[in-house]
Amino acid sequence: MKRIVLAVTSALIAIMLSFVTSAAGDATLNFGAELNAAACGGKPIIDVTQTVLNDADSGFGGVWAFDNYSRHIKVFQLSDGNFCATTRYEGRFTTIAGVSPSGTSFVSAGISAPFIGGYRATEFAGTLLASPPASTHGNIGTFDYNCDAFNCPGFVDWTTLYFSTTTGFNLDWWGWIYHGGSNGTWVNAITGSTGDITG
Repeated sequence: MKRIVLAVTSALIAIMLSFVTSAAGDATLNFGAELNAAACGGKPIIDVTQTVLNDADSGFGGVWAFDNYSRHIKVFQLSDGNFCATTRYEGRFTTIAGVSPSGTSFVSAGISAPFIGGYRATEFAGTLLASPPASTHGNIGTFDYNCDAFNCPGFVDWTTLYFSTTTGFNLDWWGWIYHGGSNGTWVNAITGSTGDITG
């Protein structure tokens, strides 16, 4: 379960993000429909890619992995003055020894495999910064969260790069799929969480 607070590098990954069927049960996550511009509407005002390193990934039993990923952030201003945001993630997780992400088993350290995901926040209010510290378009660089199992001293909430305040930043849709190969597949989504990463 990602902490809620990528430019995709190839057309192949873009296709993967458009519609993914997981090996965990019957779970499917339709990223293409849930995270496209039409799901937000409005005028695009922010379109950036951010690289994040060493982000703690929490499951139902606590932190189970650390993630490195690219995050593609888009923000749209709506006709009523509110905003909608979508994010897409593509990266790799590396497990730590302990409780598996489902909270029902155990996982060993050092399993490294890919994951994808994202979320959509619709109709939140905010005050845009007149001079944001990060560009509103293009690559905004690398952010090392430097997490351990208890805190993330380098964490930066991306919304603070563009807004002085936000209210009502509620997630209308979210989901991630972790492909662990022979160690299983973990799907954590608003529609339900299935599978696991174990071994």
